[in-house]
Amino acid sequence: MTAVPEGLATIGDRISLRERVAVSLRAALVSGRMVPGTTYSIPVLADQFGVSATPVREAMLDLVSEGIMAAVPNKGFRVVALSDTDLDEITELRRLLEVPTVVSLAGRLDRKTIARLRRLEKEVHVAAASGDVVAYVEADRELHLTLLSAAGNPRLVDMVGRLRDQSRLYGLEQLAAEGVLVRSADEHRDLIDAIVSGDAASAQAIMEHHLGHVRGLWARGREERS
Repeated sequence: MTAVPEGLATIGDRISLRERVAVSLRAALVSGRMVPGTTYSIPVLADQFGVSATPVREAMLDLVSEGIMAAVPNKGFRVVALSDTDLDEITELRRLLEVPTVVSLAGRLDRKTIARLRRLEKEVHVAAASGDVVAYVEADRELHLTLLSAAGNPRLVDMVGRLRDQSRLYGLEQLAAEGVLVRSADEHRDLIDAIVSGDAASAQAIMEHHLGHVRGLWARGREERS
C-alpha cells in the first residue's frame, strides 16, 4: 500500500525544490510521520508538495544513498526500520562527537553565533509548545548543527547531521501534548547559557543528559506507536 505522511513542511523558494523536499522528508522521517513498513509513492508525494515528480524522486534517491529510505520496485520508497541497537549506536556516536565538541566551545562563541542560537532556541520552544512536531524537528536540527559548526569542523557537522537524519522519534504528537517536548526544549536554553558563561562542566552534563533524554523519547515513542 502507498501512503502520504501528514504534516509535511511547506515547500519554500529560498533553496532548490530538491533540497526543500529533502528537508521536509527528513523532518517527516525523524518525527515518525513516515513510518517503516509503509510504501510512499512519488506521484502522491509530489501532488501533496505541489511540485513535479522530479525533485521528489531526486530527494528520495538522496535519502536512499544515506541509508534512510529503500526503493521498492514499481511502487515507491519505504522507510528503513531501526532496531533498539541501531538507536543505541546512534546515541553513542553522537555522544562521542557532540559532547567534547560542545565542551570545547564553552566561553568561545562569538556574538553572532550566540544571537542565532538564542533565536533557534526560541523557535524550538515555540514549536514544542504549539505541538508543531515538524517545525520542532527542523529547528532542533538547525540549532544543534549551528552550535557544532562553531567548532570549525564541517565534516563533524555533516556526520552528526546524518546520524540525526537516521533517527526516528515516533509518537511526538502525544509527547508534545503532555509537555514532554517543552521540557526537552528547555534543555537547549540551559545548554546555551552554560556555553556562553564558559561553564564547561555544566555544558557537558547538560549535553549528556539531553542526548540520553532524546534516546528516551525514541524508546517511548516506539512503544506507543507499536
